[in-house]
Amino acid sequence: MHGRVGEPLQLDLPADVLISISASLNETLPCSATSHLSPTTSHFQYCCRHQFNWSSSSAPISAADLDKIQVLGSGNGGTVYKVRHKETSEIYALKIINDKSNSNFRSQLDTEMEILRRTDSPHVVKCHSIFQNPSGEFGIVMEYMDSGTLENVLKSEGAFSESKVADIAKKVLNGLHYLHSHKIVHLDIKPANLLVNSKMEVKIADFGVSKILGRTLDTCNSFVGTCAYMSPERLDSLTYGENYDGYAGDIWSLGVTLMELYMGQFPLLPPGQTPNWPTLMCVICFSELPSLPKGVSDEFRNFIDCCLQKESSKRWSASKLLSHPFLCKDSPIKEP
Repeated sequence: MHGRVGEPLQLDLPADVLISISASLNETLPCSATSHLSPTTSHFQYCCRHQFNWSSSSAPISAADLDKIQVLGSGNGGTVYKVRHKETSEIYALKIINDKSNSNFRSQLDTEMEILRRTDSPHVVKCHSIFQNPSGEFGIVMEYMDSGTLENVLKSEGAFSESKVADIAKKVLNGLHYLHSHKIVHLDIKPANLLVNSKMEVKIADFGVSKILGRTLDTCNSFVGTCAYMSPERLDSLTYGENYDGYAGDIWSLGVTLMELYMGQFPLLPPGQTPNWPTLMCVICFSELPSLPKGVSDEFRNFIDCCLQKESSKRWSASKLLSHPFLCKDSPIKEP
């Protein structure tokens, strides 16, 4: 088992550990009654067949309405294009996903579609439409973030100042607070999954490995995502607990991400060291974590400590972190 920084970790796991939509979801699909769904029809298939539309436009957006401008990125989940609507000239991001027969892959598609359908937050990338091509490819039309990912910005502009990191932290935490309050665990927070636009808005994207919990207090036992940003309990459940709080896992990933933005490189390993599985597990689970360099404020250092507690129960929640003095400088520091 191994993975490189920024790449999803691919594992063969039992079906009960993999991503699935909770059977306890009670919401009905918009645009038609749920009785139209057969037992073998997923939410994703249903919306594609009916050209489900989130856009304010009266007509659904389909592949025929869009001109591809350029490739924005590609990976195991598909390819993302910058596209222009032929009639309105609106710019969107189009994610094209091949319809694979693998049931786990289809479950992930179903999860991503359901999350995009039920989320409506200025801190989460908006989905405008979803369709299926005659060739079997799925298309998700999303808002276009013209500055790309935080990973792109970090590579092109270098490390962020502490004040910029604080601003990003607040925006991402608002998104995580929204998702967690809707029982959604992202599972893959990292610079590559945080998008930025020219207004310096930062939004959470890519829900391909996320999970919807049936109840707020349900545990999350999914072992997917990018291993370099995983929390200790996700890497070593024997030491840190077989059942854990998935929401706290997102907070850990955010802490690592913010350190990376400030330091300009992946913070848990020395520059040039190969981030293989054994090395990452040793550092994250059994070693003392690297600290922020000298010169940072006490508030910033304490904020990261609140995110990177190895015991998940000691990590602050998204809502609590939003009141941390790093984001609210007038508040006194409290120990995690």
